[in-house]
Amino acid sequence: MTLNNGTATSYGPTAGAARKPGYAGTLAATCCAVFVAQVANALPASLLGLFQADLNTHGSQLTWITAAFMIAVVCFEFTFGVLGDLFGRKKLITVGAALVAAGSTVAAVAPNVQVLWVGATLNGLGAGALFPGSLTMLASVTRNARERAHAVALWSGFLSAGAAVSPFLGGAFAKVGSWRGSFWVLVVIAAVSVVLTLALTSESRSPEGRELDIPGQITFAVGLILVLYAAVEGPESGWTTLPVILSFCIGLCFLVGFVVVELGAKSPIFDLTLFRNRAFTVASVVAVVGMLAFLGACFATAMWLGPVQHQDPLRVAVPFLLLQGPAFALIPVLSRLLHRVAPTWLLTSGFVLMAVGCLLCTRLDVTDPALTALVVPALLIGVGFALCVSSVTAVALDSVPPQLAGMASATTNMLRDLGFALGPVVVTAVALSNAGTAFTSKLNGADLPADHLGAARGIAAEGGPIAVNSLPPGAPGSAAHDLALDALGSGFGNAFLICGIAAALAAVLTAVGMIGVRPHRSPTQSPAEPSATEQGGAPEPAAK
Repeated sequence: MTLNNGTATSYGPTAGAARKPGYAGTLAATCCAVFVAQVANALPASLLGLFQADLNTHGSQLTWITAAFMIAVVCFEFTFGVLGDLFGRKKLITVGAALVAAGSTVAAVAPNVQVLWVGATLNGLGAGALFPGSLTMLASVTRNARERAHAVALWSGFLSAGAAVSPFLGGAFAKVGSWRGSFWVLVVIAAVSVVLTLALTSESRSPEGRELDIPGQITFAVGLILVLYAAVEGPESGWTTLPVILSFCIGLCFLVGFVVVELGAKSPIFDLTLFRNRAFTVASVVAVVGMLAFLGACFATAMWLGPVQHQDPLRVAVPFLLLQGPAFALIPVLSRLLHRVAPTWLLTSGFVLMAVGCLLCTRLDVTDPALTALVVPALLIGVGFALCVSSVTAVALDSVPPQLAGMASATTNMLRDLGFALGPVVVTAVALSNAGTAFTSKLNGADLPADHLGAARGIAAEGGPIAVNSLPPGAPGSAAHDLALDALGSGFGNAFLICGIAAALAAVLTAVGMIGVRPHRSPTQSPAEPSATEQGGAPEPAAK
């Protein structure tokens, strides 16, 4: 069997044999670990409005809370997988959970948004260790493909459950006390994960043929961070400002250097030769574009309900149950579909549903706080995502020979997470750029008192229309509130449109790009047989 990080292990005994020692304990510990990682990931979604009010943040600062987490995952997920193989997955999971506990403590006591970024980054580093470490450790104690599929399905269920539960956790604590309390709960859960891992699991390693790619890691991390910094800051600082231009150009140079380094690396973290395969290239592109559409829509929804409409955090959490819940609820159905229906068709159908849901969101009325208009779009996006997130890995693995399944799975998962990281960045860039332009235009022609007009211009220049939208009644500049709200509605409507176009593009690329491709595995293959998908550690429905 070959796992997501490329680790090689052998198939276990037949289905009638006794389970390996420690199976139940490892299953409990790894499910708790991935639950912790996903709660840390999704927790801020329902709290963006409160972050804005309590920490006096503006648009790009809110984006960095989510982006800092996902960038840390994307940049170091491969390396953490190698570290687990070299030094032990038990150690990796323990360190990952401890990092989440530390990051959540920092977030809970954060006096300003900059400290909150530090907490989010630590949480992302912890999750980047927990995701590959927990899955690889779990697979190492399974006997065969059938038991492994069952165990990974349960692991995936806890991952999806963490995404669905965390917004309600944040909303509940915000309702009865402070948003900081939800991070303290995460500290406790992370500590429980450490205890379970130490008490219930045995060390697991596979160091053969594994080594760190330090030049590749450095060039990739620096390049990605600089390019995303330019994309996040561009809408508010200005796309032609020197820091934005320099960050973008230097970041691109580092990413080009990363490609050069990887082409000559002995043990690359990113095997570029896989992209000689047309089907794998298509699957990789749609993994980025499609997941960008999903998390972009999630982030746009969180911003729409929180900092724009200033809704109660518990109400903000409701649509996320529809966005994230189907990936958990449909696990039994998807497990059967993946063995009976070509993954390409599931993937295409999922992207179409996501595109329709995003396009319906463009018709939302920013002045209407009712949640009913969000029910159908959110459910379509959530069901579409559930179909896509497992299928995209299956499509990628079916496009390569079995011996390349491990690296193909690891690469696809990283690209999927890159899409998750890009989603909030693209949404922020589109929404705030459009909102800023619209607000300036409306403000210039507005009949407002001179003192409010000047104050609104100054506040918008500093924090954009989202800052004007948050002014309390009677404050200087608050007379422009309706103009700011309308501009934000237009901006985020355009962001939903971009997400819809991205999902539709992913659907077309999947349907057209896979024409004539013959999979290396039949969709009707028995789950007890060593399929390419199962050799890749099984596709995980990670609701990021």
